[in-house]
Amino acid sequence: MAKLIYVVWGSGVGGVLTDTATRAALRAAGATRLQINIGGTPELDGAMTLSTFTPPIDAVVSVWTDADPTPVADVLAGRSDRVVGWEVVERRPIEPPPTPDGEPADAMANVAFLRRPASVDRDEWLRRWLDDHTPVAIATQATSGYIQNIVMRSVTADTEQVDAIVEELFPLAAARDLHAFYGSGGDDAELTRRMTAMLDSVVRIGAHENIDVVPTRRTVF
Repeated sequence: MAKLIYVVWGSGVGGVLTDTATRAALRAAGATRLQINIGGTPELDGAMTLSTFTPPIDAVVSVWTDADPTPVADVLAGRSDRVVGWEVVERRPIEPPPTPDGEPADAMANVAFLRRPASVDRDEWLRRWLDDHTPVAIATQATSGYIQNIVMRSVTADTEQVDAIVEELFPLAAARDLHAFYGSGGDDAELTRRMTAMLDSVVRIGAHENIDVVPTRRTVF
């Protein structure tokens, strides 16, 4: 079964995507499982957002399907201003806590869109990210869920270069509190140590630039 990730733009798109009719249309298009991440919710005011896309992403839709991806993209396109999608291969270093169907997770789900620097070949970049960076990210941040998606191909006519998509779940308090984000327990020296280690690792994979980070609320259907 393929996993597809679509980024969606549009005013008020969060309510549209989670609407019962939209979810029914996506299932009719072949989706067997849905995950909808909505940005810009009040609980996430103050969270760090980084954007290479213009305008910034409003929502991220993950779909698991055995069907052709085009009908799913068509459903989303008919309910938004723009849709761009990719097929991905998923890894789950930290399985997110289960949530009841249709209920937002009690977490801030940061979705990051990574782009490989031209100076690093794909195999080496994947090694640095998956083998070297992953344990650093887990050790230095207060993540309760960590999902890595390696982009395999575009599945929409409208395309953008993205090489990987990462979803990390943090406490909601992390939107406004660096100690909550990094799990440093109020210790400023430990916070500095963790931030420095994380930044050094991020630079090695080129994710200190040309990146999108979208704070979202995550709901699985």
